[in-house]
Amino acid sequence: MTTVVVVKKAGEIAIAADSLVTFGDTRLSQSYEENRKVFLVGDSYVGLAGTTAHFPVMRAILSGMADECRLHSRDEVFRTFCRVHQKLKEEYFLNTKEEEDDPYESSQITCVVANPTGIYGIYSYREVFVFDRFWGIGSGRNFALGAMFALYDQDLSASAIAEAGVKAGAEFDKSSAAPFQVHTFPIDTTIKS
Repeated sequence: MTTVVVVKKAGEIAIAADSLVTFGDTRLSQSYEENRKVFLVGDSYVGLAGTTAHFPVMRAILSGMADECRLHSRDEVFRTFCRVHQKLKEEYFLNTKEEEDDPYESSQITCVVANPTGIYGIYSYREVFVFDRFWGIGSGRNFALGAMFALYDQDLSASAIAEAGVKAGAEFDKSSAAPFQVHTFPIDTTIKS
């Protein structure tokens, strides 16, 4: 799985991810392939957790949407991921079934989006959450959330807290490992979300 974290503090946002890919009991470290779990679309960093099949598909869909890929508010993210869901089904043959009594078709996606307007979490049924401080996804998220909670009120930057979160995930989660990818950028208070 993975550990991906995002932190917003003191006018900046940092997103960080580990680099390990697993296939059942097999681990594929950065030594064998450049495993990037965060990618840039416009001014938004998108971090994914889950099957490795999502990574090339989501990069292709979001990059290919051009101006239709809007990620600067909860409503824009929701509408964009509704269009993504349709493309996943029609162009990439997504299996939308998780449980028999699911209320909606699943996109099978867990991701975070970080951009100058904030932090957005997107889940299988196109649920969109806006996080004011920090969040994490993937199998190492609980360890990362604990580390970031313990450090958030200290005199540390968003980047330092994000690195601590992803390191905690890699330390305790068997499916996360260094090296880490970290991106930091300022919050733009002139953009209305």
